[in-house]
Amino acid sequence: MNKPSLETVGVRYTGWAALNRDPLEDHVEYTCPHCGARGAKSARRPRSAYHFSDGFVQDLQGEATTCRNCKQSFRVSPVVMLHDQDEKRRFKAVFSADLEVSSN
Repeated sequence: MNKPSLETVGVRYTGWAALNRDPLEDHVEYTCPHCGARGAKSARRPRSAYHFSDGFVQDLQGEATTCRNCKQSFRVSPVVMLHDQDEKRRFKAVFSADLEVSSN
């Protein structure tokens, strides 16, 4: 019996959004849906495979990986490419797990 594979959203920082790391490193960052640990893997797909959809440039096909913490496999899909700080803030606002309640 096949059990369904869990998925999580991956983020690939480029350009101005990746100023704090070595330019030769090109990683997809994610959070494990099983244990909640943060992880990263080398990006395998070329940037030309990413397309604009739902307000972000993303790869809807995704990639498969295994968590280094709990050793469970899962899919990282979609992989969203963020190029600058404004996109980074907008992504965090859209995909934030903790919604803050307004006092208004």
